[in-house]
Amino acid sequence: MSDILPISAPVRAADVAGRRDHRFDIAPDAEARRAIAALLGLAGLERLHFAGVLRPAGSRDVALSARLDAVAVQPSVVSLEPVSQPLGVDVQRLYVAGMEMPDAGEVEMPEDDTAEPLPDVIDLGAVMVEALALALPDYPRLPGEELGEAVFAPPGTAPLRDADLSPFAALSGLQLIAGGRDGAEADSADKTDNEDDPDTGGKGGGGT
Repeated sequence: MSDILPISAPVRAADVAGRRDHRFDIAPDAEARRAIAALLGLAGLERLHFAGVLRPAGSRDVALSARLDAVAVQPSVVSLEPVSQPLGVDVQRLYVAGMEMPDAGEVEMPEDDTAEPLPDVIDLGAVMVEALALALPDYPRLPGEELGEAVFAPPGTAPLRDADLSPFAALSGLQLIAGGRDGAEADSADKTDNEDDPDTGGKGGGGT
């Protein structure tokens, strides 16, 4: 990821683990902020500051403790007008030596969701951009704007609404399919029974 980031601040993990604290203070200039904004799809990034410390945790692990402060500009999801949003979040990471991430097919998550494998180089620029991306609001809007129901529809197709995207909608769809199949099977069984019922004049009876 660091290969495509507009800012990089690498620190060798070996220079921190088991040795001494490494303090950092990163404040990208206007050009770097514009590049980060473009990378994250923002209308602008008026401020970005990331400061904290990397310190040894045990004999080989490294802990990161930092503060991210930013002012991001996003288009309102209601009016598309620019929304300036102050952001302030604490960032914690624990880089664990020898830790292996679970395979894609495994669903079990580590107990500590801040823990990740210790790399040879910790790129503080990448950590900053990741923390900013996670801190951005999903549905930015101006004060007083109400978030209505989103409707998704490619040209010539029926609209797909928010409710249709929920897992309950998929479950309901499966139930409808199953219900239609069961109903058809029941109708077929009733028809067969009627054909064999002598009271209905079916082929199985010898009506009088």
